[in-house]
Amino acid sequence: QVQLQESGPGLVKPSQTLSLTCTVSGVSITSNYYAWNWIRQAPGKGLEWMAFITNTGGTLVSPSLRSRTSISRDTSKNHVTLQMSSVTPEDTAVYYCARFDNRPMAYDSWGQGTQVAVSS
Repeated sequence: QVQLQESGPGLVKPSQTLSLTCTVSGVSITSNYYAWNWIRQAPGKGLEWMAFITNTGGTLVSPSLRSRTSISRDTSKNHVTLQMSSVTPEDTAVYYCARFDNRPMAYDSWGQGTQVAVSS
């Protein structure tokens, strides 16, 4: 049974860098067919896809976030990290880690999410 657990600072000041970690258990992040995604939901808004990293380490970041966002992984710890610089209050959101399975072409596992507030 795969489990995804997000962790983060909870509160970040404007202009700082946000770092979030998704720790995966039950499956290796290098396993075939999977891509590991970060998705967020700001208050009162819909889900926004941010970035993914594939089982082979390939990455893609949303064009709207590309200038200040990166995604990486540590295969020895089986976790995926998102870093976003120059945060503003508009980055306040619940941040989710989700697994995308290429076979049904669908997100099939989600973490519970971690709340991040950007405030001075």
